[in-house]
Amino acid sequence: MTENTKQNTVLVTAATGKTGRRVAERLTALGATVRAGSRKGDVRFDWEDQSTWAAALNGADAAYIAYYPDLAAPGGAEAMQAFGRIAKENGVRRVVLLSGRGEPDALVAEGELRSSGLDLTVVRASFFAQNFNEGAMYEAVLGGEIPFPAGQTAEPFIHADDLADVVVAALTEDGHAGVVHELTGPRLLTFEEAAAEISRATGRQVRYLPVSADEYAEMLQHYGFPGPESEWLAGLFAMLLDGHNAHVTDGVYKVLGRAPKDFADFAREAAESGAWNG
Repeated sequence: MTENTKQNTVLVTAATGKTGRRVAERLTALGATVRAGSRKGDVRFDWEDQSTWAAALNGADAAYIAYYPDLAAPGGAEAMQAFGRIAKENGVRRVVLLSGRGEPDALVAEGELRSSGLDLTVVRASFFAQNFNEGAMYEAVLGGEIPFPAGQTAEPFIHADDLADVVVAALTEDGHAGVVHELTGPRLLTFEEAAAEISRATGRQVRYLPVSADEYAEMLQHYGFPGPESEWLAGLFAMLLDGHNAHVTDGVYKVLGRAPKDFADFAREAAESGAWNG
């Protein structure tokens, strides 16, 4: 990182989330000034409250965008159009956007942000390994059974550390503007195989329970999710896991010059850290 980059100010949205926290930590370690945006933190940034955006962006040189709940969600494209306009008005030059692989609606949202004229890098990621210890599947792992509408489709789970390293490179190095980085882990695993890796790492049985999208939506509603949101999420997962994403890429290697972390390494590290001790 150059001296000029060290003097940069970077807004990190969703800075308490899986990727935002890691990106903020790495940028801080490199000497950048980080604005850790969140709904309740010192730097207020709420995707549902557009009035918080300008103050968080004003004076920032760059921004990392992790849109909640998902870039492909209803309203995502409109949010990206507004974000691009407000970021441009407030002097932001470089933006790195977290997107998903094989999500047609996410492509529309990417296009809206791209049309702002900002120097945009898109990072399209596969499913995060950390969903099993920091996300929606954490409680399921503790309970020993992971219900999910994936069938026997394989997924190249990406480690959130690898994604954060790529994002930081795109924010601090030249040559990433206008580029799309598609990131995956090094191998394909079914959810059944992922559960088996977690079982080996923890020393206790964790099994995968395949369910339909409708069954999964009903489960989400049981846990308090609104009906429309539950149906949308279940449909998104079923679409993403219909097989069209069942291949690995060399995106991590191209950016970082090293292989991405394997899911078995993630499971071992998470178990050793006590993540699944309840």
